[in-house]
Amino acid sequence: MQFITWEDYVLLPFFIFLIYNVYKRICNIYYPVGHPWRMYFIYGVVVKVIGAIFIGLIYQYYYGGGDTAYYFYHAKIINSAFSESVIKWVNLLFHIPNSYEGEYMDYTSRLEWYNDKGSYMVCCLTAFINVFTFNTFLPTSIIFASVSFTGLWAMFRTFAKQYPHLERHIALVILFIPSCFIWGSGIFKDTVCMFALGWMLYSSFQLLIERNMSVNNIIFLILSFYILLVVKIYILISFLPALALWILFYHSHKVKSIVFRFLTKSIVLVVAMLVFSFVYKYYSPSLGKYSLDNIAKTSLVTRDWIAYSSGDQGSAYDLGNFEPSVKGLLSKFPAAVNVTLFRPYLWEANKPLVFLNALEAMVFLLLTLKILITIGPMRIWKAISSDPNIQFCLIFSIVFAFSVGISTYNFGSLSRYRIPCLPLYSMALVLIYYKYNPPGKNFLSLN
Repeated sequence: MQFITWEDYVLLPFFIFLIYNVYKRICNIYYPVGHPWRMYFIYGVVVKVIGAIFIGLIYQYYYGGGDTAYYFYHAKIINSAFSESVIKWVNLLFHIPNSYEGEYMDYTSRLEWYNDKGSYMVCCLTAFINVFTFNTFLPTSIIFASVSFTGLWAMFRTFAKQYPHLERHIALVILFIPSCFIWGSGIFKDTVCMFALGWMLYSSFQLLIERNMSVNNIIFLILSFYILLVVKIYILISFLPALALWILFYHSHKVKSIVFRFLTKSIVLVVAMLVFSFVYKYYSPSLGKYSLDNIAKTSLVTRDWIAYSSGDQGSAYDLGNFEPSVKGLLSKFPAAVNVTLFRPYLWEANKPLVFLNALEAMVFLLLTLKILITIGPMRIWKAISSDPNIQFCLIFSIVFAFSVGISTYNFGSLSRYRIPCLPLYSMALVLIYYKYNPPGKNFLSLN
């Protein structure tokens, strides 16, 4: 499938110039020369744009197609309605007509993802941007990347304001993890979700912890919640319990009485667990394959299909047999978390891109082992129990790592699906390490 054409290469420099100047102007307003965040803002946008171009070229000239190409193809179908009727275009953009409605059948019959709300949202966003990029793939990709950057930047701001002495390390783990700025920068669901996750984290912190009830925070919270609900609900499922405990632990740390703090935490935890269990059970029918009743069966079906279709191509992994039940699912909790955060191992990589993912996973594994050895379990537990931010980052990243690891069974897909948890897991490692080490000490050094 040819989706990158000569028009892309003609228009790409213009859009790079446009994006760079827009963000340079924003940077000059909010982060003038001398501001400690200025460098991270500019470099962060640059690497996102580079990541979008790189992954677009990979999908065109290495894979020869893929879901990013299909999002773009669907977007062009939606925009083809523009020449017939602006009203039809708007209606398709907002998913108003039914797929079987006569006057729209010419379009909906070719839109295979029309009834898949998550995928179709990405198609519609692509179609809207395509209007301004003249239906060219690479310019649209870098706009996706630059807008997604604002979510990561919001995440960076949340933590950098609390730990100004660690801003360089925070920028590194949130803005410059290779998987995140490559797989989270093209025309993908993951790019949209990284935007939403960053803004949800920031707006939740501002509203519920800082108590900054600005209209902007409310709008971004609603928008990001809706995006995650539609595009990838399992990110939301992992985020909400972590958020509830984050708020609880953050405010309970201000209580001076140890006994009262313990009682408050215990009561709220029990109530939160009961409420979450009730809500989860009540909405299970609408969660489909992500409900507790179905996720175990879905996981086994996915494992068997991946093993059958790609088991000999060096991309599949297996967590072993387990019963299709919640108990059986939880028995694979350590293995699922391990595969998301620390695999593929180097000897499991039989493809160039999988090998790059293996190098990154190895770095995560070595840094985790470094902290376990140099800090020690007791001091690690003390750091976690004393800092609500570490607790939030670990709860979200571990729950999310489990949900992705138990349901993917393909290293290629896993490299994309896991990116929401990588910045927050890395953030937890940084906060634990520098709890007991001076900021000048190199965290990435394995000595």
